[in-house]
Amino acid sequence: MARSTLTRRLLAPTAAVAALIGFAAAPAHAAIWTSSEQWGNYTTSDNYILYNNIWGSGAGTQTIWANSSSNWGVTANHPDTGGIKSYPNAKKIVNRTITSLSSLASDYDVTVPSSGAYNTSYDIWDTDYDYEVMLWVNYNGAVGPLGTSQGTVTLGGHTWAVYKGDNGANEVFSFLRTSDSSAGTVAILPILKWIKDTKGWWGDETIGDVQFGYEITSSSGGLDFVTNEFDVSSG
Repeated sequence: MARSTLTRRLLAPTAAVAALIGFAAAPAHAAIWTSSEQWGNYTTSDNYILYNNIWGSGAGTQTIWANSSSNWGVTANHPDTGGIKSYPNAKKIVNRTITSLSSLASDYDVTVPSSGAYNTSYDIWDTDYDYEVMLWVNYNGAVGPLGTSQGTVTLGGHTWAVYKGDNGANEVFSFLRTSDSSAGTVAILPILKWIKDTKGWWGDETIGDVQFGYEITSSSGGLDFVTNEFDVSSG
């Protein structure tokens, strides 16, 4: 899972390689921001944060580009080995308790490769980073969730296979869509309330980050992941 709270060590690519990959990863017209840095980040005019986030051991090269929070992508060339290498994402900070929210939803539209090992997912955190909620909308290759199966449930406009686990730093609740989707809307709040009220797995947590991106295990040869639409709304 993406772990912004854990210390990770990874050698950054050389400037020459970074420049080359950055050029190759750019969209047809020049993006307003690109980065090949391990922790490269950018705040958009509507206060979303884009993050390259290369955190796993044995990672290759990766370049993120963005024109806006809803028009960004990444070219990643990670070796065909096990273990998550990166989670490039866009993040919206909510900072609201579950009970104070009347709505929390998101739209997504992505173009993802047919090869490689990855998932396209939301990564939702409480402000203390004690709990992580992952919503996988599509996935490919040798990837799987942490924890044990908790059955299936239909929430937020989708049917999910649910898993519950612990990575030693925080609890993880993973919801895997039972069929792949490249575009749609997720009503996030009913999922959070189900965890709280139906299952009792947490209390009235303050939701901090709603992240959306690509958890990449392998993308040998260089694969493109493109976000055509993404937004988070709350009330």
